[in-house]
Amino acid sequence: MAVAETQLYSKILNKVKNRSTCALLESLLSMGFPAHTAQKALAATGHKTAEEASKWLHSHCNDPSLDDPIPQEYALYLCPTGPLHDKLQEFWKESKNQCARNKAHEIFPHITLCDFFTCEDRKVEFLHEALKKVGDRFLNVFPPAISLSLHSSVSYLGFFINDAHANVIKEFAVAFATEASVLADCHVKPCTKQLHLTLAHKFYPHHQKTLEQLAKSINPGQSCLWTAALYSRDMRFVNYQILQALFQYKPQNIDELMLNTGDLIYVDRSQQSDVSDGWVIGTSHRTGCRGFLPENYTEKANESDTWVKHREYTFTPASGLLPKNENEPRRKLNGEIHNPKTKSVTQTLAFQTVALRRGLLVMRHGERVDHVFGKSWIQQCLTADGKYHRADLNFPASLPKRRDGIKHFEYDPPLSCCGVFQSRLVGKLDIILIGMKRISHVYCSPALRCIQTAQHVLEGLKLEQKIKIRVEPGLFEWTKWEANKIIPSFMALTELTEATYNIDPSYR
Repeated sequence: MAVAETQLYSKILNKVKNRSTCALLESLLSMGFPAHTAQKALAATGHKTAEEASKWLHSHCNDPSLDDPIPQEYALYLCPTGPLHDKLQEFWKESKNQCARNKAHEIFPHITLCDFFTCEDRKVEFLHEALKKVGDRFLNVFPPAISLSLHSSVSYLGFFINDAHANVIKEFAVAFATEASVLADCHVKPCTKQLHLTLAHKFYPHHQKTLEQLAKSINPGQSCLWTAALYSRDMRFVNYQILQALFQYKPQNIDELMLNTGDLIYVDRSQQSDVSDGWVIGTSHRTGCRGFLPENYTEKANESDTWVKHREYTFTPASGLLPKNENEPRRKLNGEIHNPKTKSVTQTLAFQTVALRRGLLVMRHGERVDHVFGKSWIQQCLTADGKYHRADLNFPASLPKRRDGIKHFEYDPPLSCCGVFQSRLVGKLDIILIGMKRISHVYCSPALRCIQTAQHVLEGLKLEQKIKIRVEPGLFEWTKWEANKIIPSFMALTELTEATYNIDPSYR
């Protein structure tokens, strides 16, 4: 490179590197977060929005490693989208069902372009810039369709890439590695080996024939848009097992880990020798906290479930090569709108009607009065002569009449006023989300709070006169939640009807 060109390039590069703090970082700094933790949060959430980064910081407020200067690891993959991707996902599912899990199931379908490398949190934006610049440079030379050929061995099954196409893809990977090294000052190693898309890896030898048969159902020539995607992962937990919480768990001791349904947990199997049977020690992906958890509350998850996608670049072929499909929606690719024919509102509504299936909407009751005022709420409301008195605005305005006496409300409590408001609001929201014409039946626990919730949801939906509530005793979870050893005394159907609840008396 000539001296003048070198000086000009250096001048431009310094201008880029010294540009002002990004808007996302400024937003987090204005909230009072320190710069190093704000940058860490942005890197951990893919530099998408300040809201996501702020939520991550709040979730990790007790993370002992929050201030540690440990960067994320990044990798660049070439991923299929469209019909070919769907076929590969079908293969993933069937191969797991018929031949159990293998190493390929840990990660989504991909071709590795650059293996994992580190990048400082404050320089991650330059990686995004490098991907955009190199993608634009290769857009017109990238193969519109990649030739794939099936290859099988005792422990590996996958597609190899045609040499001519592989050479172009490798050149793209080398260009990204060079650009990333210059802009983000990190060492990136592009893939120089045979490019491949793995279908199965490290499986049992007797499963080979079954996997080959399943693989032959994949047509590698199916239409596909290829996307170069930049992912990150937490480098501290490489080779850890990933578990996913199936249920919520509230710690009983200080050294136990709080679990929310869906939480991902990092578990090092080499550190479990001294742990009590049925328990494991792990680190929460959501909070960064470490502790003991019951293993039977979890199931195995995939390694890539904890990864974060930062940016992607889709190689869109020339318009003449795009598959013509009237029903394909508008898509935004690399910052530009690619618009196959837009569907009309009529077409969209017709499609939604065809796609409808019978569904079940499950909900719990609204706020119950005894959860606000305690089990002694009934004593707070009784006058000297045993009549109901509204002692607080959040108490019900009145109680329905029941033949067994007012004291039985202690074990069959009503909703609070806030609970009534919640229920009506849910009904109004459901009009927007599911449409009031799509509800055909309502089944409800015999607990008064549940019947009141159902009634007020129907009022919010404006269906209280059209749909009757079917009282189903089997929906009452008394063995799970009630402290009593007998089922509470519920109001009779006739009493509920007299109290103006729209009950279906014919349901059995």
